[in-house]
Amino acid sequence: MPLTPDMRRSIDQIRDYLYGGGYPDPVTNAEQLSFLFFFYLIEGIDAENILKAKVLKQPYESLFANEWTLKNPLNAISKEQMTIPRERLRWSVWAKGLSGESLVRFVRDEVFVFFAELGEKAAHNFMNGARLTIDEPTVLTQVINLVDGLRLDQSDADTKGDLFEHVLKQIKQAGELGQFRTPRHIIRTIVEMINPQIGETIYDPAAGTAGFLVAAYNHVRLANSSPNAIREEEIDGKRQRRGFGDQLSNAQVSALQTATFFGNDVDPKMIRLATMNLTLRGLPNVRILLRNVLTTTLNAEKRAEYALPADGYHVVLANPPFSGRVDKDRIVEDVKVGTSTATELLFLKYMMDSLRPGGRCGVIVPEGVLFGSTTAHKELRRQLIENNRVEAVLSLPGGVFQPYSGVKTSVLFFKKGGHTERVLFLHADNDGYKLDANHDTPVEQDDLPDLIAVYRSEFERWVDWEARDAAQPWMEKWWFADAATLRNNDFNLSAGRYRPMSQAAIEHRDPRELLDELAAIEAEIVEEVESLRSALAEYSA
Repeated sequence: MPLTPDMRRSIDQIRDYLYGGGYPDPVTNAEQLSFLFFFYLIEGIDAENILKAKVLKQPYESLFANEWTLKNPLNAISKEQMTIPRERLRWSVWAKGLSGESLVRFVRDEVFVFFAELGEKAAHNFMNGARLTIDEPTVLTQVINLVDGLRLDQSDADTKGDLFEHVLKQIKQAGELGQFRTPRHIIRTIVEMINPQIGETIYDPAAGTAGFLVAAYNHVRLANSSPNAIREEEIDGKRQRRGFGDQLSNAQVSALQTATFFGNDVDPKMIRLATMNLTLRGLPNVRILLRNVLTTTLNAEKRAEYALPADGYHVVLANPPFSGRVDKDRIVEDVKVGTSTATELLFLKYMMDSLRPGGRCGVIVPEGVLFGSTTAHKELRRQLIENNRVEAVLSLPGGVFQPYSGVKTSVLFFKKGGHTERVLFLHADNDGYKLDANHDTPVEQDDLPDLIAVYRSEFERWVDWEARDAAQPWMEKWWFADAATLRNNDFNLSAGRYRPMSQAAIEHRDPRELLDELAAIEAEIVEEVESLRSALAEYSA
């Protein structure tokens, strides 16, 4: 069943209740909804496990068996009775039987604590540090009634996931480190170009709400679906194909659920949102670690404990934080690039080292990474080009990350090992959505499908490029530069640097491109000033 307009309206109604009731933070609200979804769904999951255990004649005790010792005496039925049957911790009991102050008290002091204790026994604790923040009785009562009305247990995994994505769309501000929700159509484009396969390991070191991992999962399922198991749905105003993955074997399904997807994030809230996003999609066993990869390392014993691939990942997909800085004394040796403390450079170095030989990476980077003139920028690009195979750079339209950020970005595609012979540059003027402050209105103009096709036929396009008449204007939105040209330009990877133009076009460049370049140069200057400030502080000390 696809996501219905009524479901979307219910989520919007919940958002309005929360906002009007004095809860304006969309990240916290999304986190609270993820807990409520979990409380609702776990009852059905428990019932399925009981039935499965009976069929297989295996031992299983319901999560709601036995007695629960109350944490708050005010929740007791009588003063003498400080325990209740765990059955009363089912959603179907308290969500329908309580309201007002008694509902807030029971959910805050019993339900959250109950599921937190269950979480401590699980492979990874989704509820670690969780607490109820919606403590206004009328608002909580209304929100729980609306969540109950969604009937999540009657929806398939795709519908539940799409519903939660609609919740996540309400997050419209960047985090403290510059992280934000990557537009899903941009994620799908990158995943299509990288083309992850069944049997490969897929990793996002800055997972956020797990958008890349979910898209990779959907991509693999679609690629392993028969024609009758593929459907087309409208999501965010665009048609999308979805596959049920009916051609996957039981062993392959098990591998997808337990040994394919990996990720980290530094924010506990993001980990909760990512875990719920994956769980609703049918991936409850994927573990997103609470970890800053720029300041911590994992030894072989820890990697084995977390069942991480010992020899690196087949695929890395990421949109790491752009605007953060890390205290240089905390940066681990493995990710250092000169004296830089810029997260975008350190993450790129980390991702290069996280791939196994021949592994593929698709990563979004701010434009300054591609042409910055600091020693760290040049050295990182040199390593990329001389020690890896940079395959393509996709220049995204300015404003594609509105409303979070106006920074100009590109996507870098490379393979681990070898060296770069030539780079395909792809330029998108339009991405299928109006490039305004909200960037959520569908439009017809969309360069991304054609550019995906160009990338997939890279060799044929190289032949066309070599055979072109250099005296004629080049009208395509793609072009090439060879390694010698890149080397002669300080390994510059900015698409605009190598775009073939007539003299008239050079004299009348798009002012938006010039502004994007100026913004990137300004960011680079700021970084240099901060480096000098740090050096002077050390000298003075």
